[in-house]
Amino acid sequence: TTHYLFIVVVAVNSTLLTINAGDYIFYTDWAWTSFVVFSISQSTMLVVGAIYYMLFTGVPGTATYYATIMTIYTWVAKGAWFALGYPYDFVAVPVWIPSAMLLDLTYWATRRNKHAAILIGGTLVGLSLPLFNMINLLTIRDPLEMAFKYPRPTLPPYMTPIEPQVGKFYNSPVALGAGAGAVLSVPIAALGAKLNTWTYR
Repeated sequence: TTHYLFIVVVAVNSTLLTINAGDYIFYTDWAWTSFVVFSISQSTMLVVGAIYYMLFTGVPGTATYYATIMTIYTWVAKGAWFALGYPYDFVAVPVWIPSAMLLDLTYWATRRNKHAAILIGGTLVGLSLPLFNMINLLTIRDPLEMAFKYPRPTLPPYMTPIEPQVGKFYNSPVALGAGAGAVLSVPIAALGAKLNTWTYR
């Protein structure tokens, strides 16, 4: 019981890091206008946390459990903003669970091989998470209009929403986000696994 209570407590606390990775990343205006940053931060944070706790328990399914806790936690935050009078789409809940399921599937299919989980699972997360979240963000009604109509009082000047110049700098934010996320997820997941080894050696 103490073992699993520890997992719940640490996972909830690490959620604070993940949902705020990239600074207000789960608010619609920032997530939409900075999709590449969103993809990199969410891919790496999910993989690091999920790999760490999955190797701690040694149980396939822990990554999905970890992603589920983050999802519930963010929906609570979404509900809190909604209760304050902000629109339903003011907060975008990132889609972590399907990518975490791929990570768990990799760990299970490779017979709990942690190196395969890091390399293959980390790459799958980096490739899939931007795709799932682009589809998720496409369902939100006019995020830029919402950002200007409902400015956050804590929004620093350098994060003021601007019109995204998608076609001017790159053709596909999904492709760029997926590529960057996949490349960076693997070494950062390896670091997380190494920290896990040092902690429990």
